[in-house]
Amino acid sequence: MNKRLKVMFTIIITGVVGYFLAKHIPEIKTNVAKRDSMAYWAAGRLLAQHRNAYDYDSVLRLEREYGYSEERPLVFRTPPWSLFMTLPLGLLTPLLAWLLWMAITVGCLLAGMHFSRNMYSVGSVPANLLTLAGYTFAPITACLMSGQMGLVLMLGIVLFLWWERDHPFLAGSTLVLPFAKPHLLALFWLVLLLWVVTKKNGKIVLGFATTFMSAMLAAFVLDPHIFHQYRAMLQTAAIQNEFIPALSGVARLIFFRSRFWMQFIPMILGFVWGIAFFLRREAGWNWRRDGPALLVVSVLTTPYAWFADETVLLPAILQAIAFVYGARASMKLLNLIALAFLMLLDLLLLLILNARVPFATGIYFWSSLVWFFLYFHARKLHVRSRLTSSKNAPGMVTQAVS
Repeated sequence: MNKRLKVMFTIIITGVVGYFLAKHIPEIKTNVAKRDSMAYWAAGRLLAQHRNAYDYDSVLRLEREYGYSEERPLVFRTPPWSLFMTLPLGLLTPLLAWLLWMAITVGCLLAGMHFSRNMYSVGSVPANLLTLAGYTFAPITACLMSGQMGLVLMLGIVLFLWWERDHPFLAGSTLVLPFAKPHLLALFWLVLLLWVVTKKNGKIVLGFATTFMSAMLAAFVLDPHIFHQYRAMLQTAAIQNEFIPALSGVARLIFFRSRFWMQFIPMILGFVWGIAFFLRREAGWNWRRDGPALLVVSVLTTPYAWFADETVLLPAILQAIAFVYGARASMKLLNLIALAFLMLLDLLLLLILNARVPFATGIYFWSSLVWFFLYFHARKLHVRSRLTSSKNAPGMVTQAVS
């Protein structure tokens, strides 16, 4: 009976979505031109034609043919090894490319939620609680609204955490997805390098290298000048003169407007913390347990990010909720107030998104602080709960995460 209900539910939802799309096709066509998926489509179309996917003039002409009206084009800025994601989109019209991209991102969300729940709904933690927390995590809504690639990056991280123990080659292969934006998780990459060197885990390296070289080769075959063109695009873009709506970008704008290098100071401080964090846990390092902390600090200290990129923190948020649930019996009133406040801030972010406030305004810059305090407050509660349990049961061996 349950299977029949699921099938009926799927048919009904599919029908409703199909009706909605058919009814609003003209409006959707207009809005598609304003979403980031337009940049992915343009890059894929130019690459398929063996043309420069990073050329501003070519991208602008192509996008204006399909209703884009802004002065500055939406240009794909991620490195050539990530262009393989855009190629299938370039073979379609912008509308069909958007539909395909939405299907891909929703699929990544469903898969990421599935594996994250399985990793962190241990013991008595209800899977439905983690599901609710995941789907109300504000960056996920932001990513779906904008059509950005944050959910694809997130799936790569989740699959790495899921496969690292038993299938290291596959785990390494999935890392090519988040490596599309290497600056976003710089601390994660640094600690991964230290871990690979100390543990001599060659299969992880082999998996990543195989997929990475394949992606670069595919881009090079389609456009032999792609790496030169990417470098030229970065010089033309002059990112150092742009306002970057991340915490580091806002801090630089307020205190060090003319000093672009100041935007990298938080990342350097994050490196120092991350190395110390890893060295304290090196002997018993566990990526599922310790990796999410690196994600949170990486996003907090990154020199360049958008609100939708924070979807990579989904496993960290679900782990934090699991920590809180496990420590609920020992929580004090102040802990409950702090957690309620942080959850209200997530709700506030959802309300700002509902008001259609653009990411480029910088109004979301404080979101990474919310996830930082939520995660490490939950982690602290977990450690305290485990220590309390070990005192009450001296014979029981516990492994705290502090």
